[in-house]
Amino acid sequence: MDRLQAMKIFAKVAETESFAETARLMHMSAPAVTRAVAALEDVIGARLFVRTTRSVKLTEAGTRYFEDCRRILADIAEAEAAASGSYATPTGTLAITASMLFGQMYVLPIVTEYLKTYPTMHVRTLFIDRPVNIIEEGVDVAVRIGHLKDSGFSAVKVGTVRHVICGSPRYLEINGVPLTPADLKSHRIVASTSAWASPEWRFADDHRVTIDPVLQCNTNEAAITLARSDWGLTRALHYQVGPALLAGELKIVLSDYEEPPIPIHILHPEGRSAPAKVRAFVDMAAARLRENRLLN
Repeated sequence: MDRLQAMKIFAKVAETESFAETARLMHMSAPAVTRAVAALEDVIGARLFVRTTRSVKLTEAGTRYFEDCRRILADIAEAEAAASGSYATPTGTLAITASMLFGQMYVLPIVTEYLKTYPTMHVRTLFIDRPVNIIEEGVDVAVRIGHLKDSGFSAVKVGTVRHVICGSPRYLEINGVPLTPADLKSHRIVASTSAWASPEWRFADDHRVTIDPVLQCNTNEAAITLARSDWGLTRALHYQVGPALLAGELKIVLSDYEEPPIPIHILHPEGRSAPAKVRAFVDMAAARLRENRLLN
């Protein structure tokens, strides 16, 4: 018996729950499929399926063996692909998602570098401030800011961001520097009403201040622009105001009261079997984001 072929047949029967469908898909006769599974059961010494006239279901032993088979077959397929070179060179189209401003500021420059490095590749970006279902929306790589739930995806931590409160040097010179969160009540506040915005500004030790903004903007960019033009204080993620901080156009206040940093991860669903186009981008993006001092 060809053990590897028998494992492939068994795995296909487990997926389709049908000997006849497996035979059709694998271009075999139904008796040959039945014999392969029976031979495998003889070698293992356990029944793998419960068969009735209407259904084929895995036994408890079959369920455990199916998980092992999928892992072993995936490892073999990856090794064969690597040896043949099909995973050696990025090809096709890569779909990437990130939040809108982070994508435009930090991911897009990596995308253009990636395309220069691999000129036969194509890239589709989805920069949007809403949760994206990676599988349903056909995304290969996601850059996520926030604490991750257990999704089973491969995750690479590449940095952190902080919520910061900032204003222009001139505004702070005229209006004074707030020394505690409570001092914000006496300052002119510009707030963003974009996705994830909240009327409560949170600080360390779960301390919260409900703000009363004089002006509300529907984008972070607009609120940051007003803060840069001496109009008031605003709250943003550190990366969003990074260029303005480096240029001296904004200064951070109340840094001693900041919440703990928020992690940044690169996610992709394929794990070790990820194709070259994904692995090449993840490696490049991880290196570029980790060396960016505004994200660490």
